[in-house]
Amino acid sequence: MTTPRRALIVIDVQNEYVTGDLPIEYPPVETSLANIGRAMDAAREAGVPIVVVQNIAPSTSPLFARGGAMAELHPVVSSRAYDHHVEKSLPSAYANTDLGAWLAAREIDTLTVIGYMTHNCDASTIFHAVHDGLAVEFLDDATGSVPYTNSAGAASAEEIHRVFSVVLQSRFAAVASTGQWIEALKGGAPLERSNIYVSNQQARAARTTG
Repeated sequence: MTTPRRALIVIDVQNEYVTGDLPIEYPPVETSLANIGRAMDAAREAGVPIVVVQNIAPSTSPLFARGGAMAELHPVVSSRAYDHHVEKSLPSAYANTDLGAWLAAREIDTLTVIGYMTHNCDASTIFHAVHDGLAVEFLDDATGSVPYTNSAGAASAEEIHRVFSVVLQSRFAAVASTGQWIEALKGGAPLERSNIYVSNQQARAARTTG
């Protein structure tokens, strides 16, 4: 077993998601914020580099407007030390940023993703990282989603978060709690993810026996 060369990426933990117009609903934002702090503290103690990502939109935008208080990093993140800051304007933290080069220069092979939102910037960054050849870990209690209603239908924050977590575990990331990740960090062990075949077989078997 090879010890992962991890980096913790803290995505868009900004006031907009806490006291702004896009409040995280599931898991409860108080839960995810506490776990984000725990993960950052554990990473610092273990010598794992921390990358903080901040989404910035034009000053006229209704969300994350440049120069506005809602675009600022939440104190859970801004009060803690980190190694690199990435400003982005697209969902993936890789898009039009130096993230990929920064990770490669440090020979990072495993990216641990926390922050917001599960189904948008987290997922986009995870897909990008996997296509870039990295293993990925996703801490599902240090992240969160919001509900949607549009012309395609409606989904609660819990539904969105749960479904994305299941899909990520099936191919793209090892999904775990912050506590499980901290234990893996202490032991220098990788987290396990499933695959599409096994995930589908287990679902079919459960349907048959149920």
